[in-house]
Amino acid sequence: MSSSRALTLAIIGAGRTGRALGKLLHNRGWRIGAVVTRSAATARAAVRAIGAGKPLVQFTPEVFAADVILVTTPDSTIAATATHLASVAAGLPRHLSPAGSPRHPSAADLTLHSVGAHLRVRPHALHGKIVLHTSGALDSRVLAPLARCGAAIGSMHPFQTFGARAIPNLKGVLFTMEGDPHALRVARRIARLLGGVPIVIPARAKPAYHAAGGFAAAHMLALAEAATQLLVALGFPRRRAQRGLLCMARETLDNLEALGPQASWTGPVSRGDLSTVQKHVAALRRFPPEFRAAHAAMLLLSARVLAADKGARLRRLKRILEETPQ
Repeated sequence: MSSSRALTLAIIGAGRTGRALGKLLHNRGWRIGAVVTRSAATARAAVRAIGAGKPLVQFTPEVFAADVILVTTPDSTIAATATHLASVAAGLPRHLSPAGSPRHPSAADLTLHSVGAHLRVRPHALHGKIVLHTSGALDSRVLAPLARCGAAIGSMHPFQTFGARAIPNLKGVLFTMEGDPHALRVARRIARLLGGVPIVIPARAKPAYHAAGGFAAAHMLALAEAATQLLVALGFPRRRAQRGLLCMARETLDNLEALGPQASWTGPVSRGDLSTVQKHVAALRRFPPEFRAAHAAMLLLSARVLAADKGARLRRLKRILEETPQ
């Protein structure tokens, strides 16, 4: 696969990640072929968002005409999607075959039960094709049915959040990847084309790697919303509370970038002010138990990852949490 010619991309499961990657790659010269989703309406919407492509609800030959097939479905459906694709590529029984029927099988038609016993594997059916999925937690082995048909398989995960509206800037973003050498070559090409930084990680590391992303994104949002709700419960207007917390969060992240974690650490635990910690624990008694549990966990986590004297600091904090009614 030439590194200079523009490649054709097929996208399966064009939600936030698929749409964003499709649009960004299209803007940089890639051709967009099939865009496959569960319904015609969502497929058309995805094509509009990307700015190119053919909306489909079935795995037709257009999918396999692409150089690269990008599977961006939810994690729970990637394995089934791989089996469905392999079934179509390898050749289904005559009553389901695209060649033997005017109706191509859809993703809903091709269940493991319906095709698994009849699959006739053609080892070279997908020779020269690259199939990548974008799950952060799953590795490329979930695409094994496609490898048996000759595809080079891999996983490629942009270490970035994809919101409901804006397409994120991927400049400087880590793109973690693993898989076959040919798949990795294309994944690196995509990452660099989008301004990202390709990083190859072991397949076994993916679940913990993805959990790390949760700390920096999903958990951070939960903590920010919890802080907002605490302030609202104390009488702050929600918008004002949110703006104030965003100012604090931005300054914290700026300090982290400029100074590092230890030099940026503030608050009573950083100062060893345990009497204030006790007051915080007591004040949270009237809030839901999840608030108290998260606060206690963050106290201990702060000491574990930021304190120089983590052993002594952890012991004192645990004693306070045990002695203060919650």
